Amino acid sequence: MFISIGIPVFNAEAYIADAVRSVFSQTHKNWELLLVDDGSTDRSLEIINSIRDPRVRVISDGLNKGLPFRLNQISQEARFEYLARMDADDLMSPRRLEKQLNFLVENPSFDLVTSGVCSITNNNFPAGFRIESNSLPISGKNLLLGRNQIVHAAILGRRTWFLRNPYDVSLRRTEDYELWLRSFSMGDFKVSVINEPLYYYREEGSATIEKLLAAYSSQRGLYKKFGPRYFTVIELNALFVKSFGKSAAVRLLKLVNKLDLIVRRRNQPILDRKMLAEFQEEINRVLSFSVSGL
Repeated sequence: MFISIGIPVFNAEAYIADAVRSVFSQTHKNWELLLVDDGSTDRSLEIINSIRDPRVRVISDGLNKGLPFRLNQISQEARFEYLARMDADDLMSPRRLEKQLNFLVENPSFDLVTSGVCSITNNNFPAGFRIESNSLPISGKNLLLGRNQIVHAAILGRRTWFLRNPYDVSLRRTEDYELWLRSFSMGDFKVSVINEPLYYYREEGSATIEKLLAAYSSQRGLYKKFGPRYFTVIELNALFVKSFGKSAAVRLLKLVNKLDLIVRRRNQPILDRKMLAEFQEEINRVLSFSVSGL
């Protein structure tokens, strides 16, 4: 079975080559890779155009249309039944595609599957991990509260699901949560989680005040849109108060130069030396994988 892998690319010259290496290192070898440039102004397009492999397609129109637009474009351009997401600055475990594909083949009632993650620094050091053995049930209320394990970039799903559930191109920060909530509200959100860290998520420096404030603002928009379905007026007002409190807390953390605490809180520390060594060995294996042209 073949998988289409889609990577939207925007000014990712420092990491895109390694992201591509992690695709080539997969134990599952039947795939195509769609590299969709979103009007990069650095060397990203030059780097991905240098790859010499017939399984790789580079798509570029020179325009900056945003992530949701490019994700929809990937769904339309993909040639195969299964479609995997990935961000241009992350890495995949070599076992990711094989394990996720096997799950969907063996569980036809599900359309999507994601996984746990290992958080890595900009120099590829494992900094923490996220897996949940006792996950909360998928519900509109839990989705709106962000109480889920759904790692967007680690999603693999049936292409037909993405075609009938496109991203809202007007959103720039919460396009994933809006999609989950919208598809759930239509009874079309059959997702599962493999509780293994099959995705390496680069989070160092990701907690900027601009991104966080924009995300909280977008989240309040989702409260307005979906909140009345799942919460009383009093509960919904409390959510807005809490959200504005988060925005104030972020501004305070910025003043004391402690925004990194937000990322740390998301992850469990890696206290087991064997686990740390296994993460590092897998990362090193991915980074050393040879790709023609890179």
